[in-house]
Amino acid sequence: MQPMSVLPGEAASSGALHLPTPFSIRSVESDNERTKTIALNASLNAMPGQFVMAWLPRFDEKPFSLVAADPVTLMVTAVGPFSNLLHRLQPGDMLWIRGPFGRAFRLPQPGLRAAFVGGGYGVAPLLWLARAWLPKLNALTVIIGARAAAELLYVDRFEALQKAQSENAASVDIITSTEDGSAGAAGLATDQLSARLSQGELDLICACGPHGMLAAIDSLGERHAIPRQLSWEAYMRCAVGICGSCELNGSVLCLDGPVLEHGSV
Repeated sequence: MQPMSVLPGEAASSGALHLPTPFSIRSVESDNERTKTIALNASLNAMPGQFVMAWLPRFDEKPFSLVAADPVTLMVTAVGPFSNLLHRLQPGDMLWIRGPFGRAFRLPQPGLRAAFVGGGYGVAPLLWLARAWLPKLNALTVIIGARAAAELLYVDRFEALQKAQSENAASVDIITSTEDGSAGAAGLATDQLSARLSQGELDLICACGPHGMLAAIDSLGERHAIPRQLSWEAYMRCAVGICGSCELNGSVLCLDGPVLEHGSV
């Protein structure tokens, strides 16, 4: 989806932003010692799977998947100087954003049995996706993986979503896995996905996480003839297809992705 223009001084309550626009921070929540969820006093016309560029003047600009669009919400994991600086921001401080950019997840048809697989902070766009798609799914399996228990993210938020479901809504199954076995099933998130695929329980896979995990999911989906929509996150510098920094196998992820479809329903 290509961004629409917003005139100078317009509120970002609809459309999108071509240029970095400042918004105050509404709230900051700590998810673990390395990750925070930051909500802004802004809303965008966006869909699950799209991303925005966040900017701090005279410092840097980085891409972030949208956790939500109303209000604009970002998951920020402290992995470098820019994200550490974002962790120091408090409610009332300003953050500049532009976007949304990229291709979103697409529900092929209602009534599917879907699996959402999130590895590490790749879980960020999947919570919004679950909220958007649950009324149209037959069943949803959420698999959240991490290296250790302390690094599992948004499990409580998915559990709250699960409890809030009405009797007539799609069933939600939440599975956690850790590589060190400190929480949930021991092993990789792909191990849990493989088991469900072998049981013939799925019609569609949506995933976001490290590229190695996504490549493994792509292979599993192909082996079982299950379509998959994979969000291949990358370091995007321009977000408009000019610099080529996010090229992957001939695709420019900021335009062709980050969500790429593999197989079809």
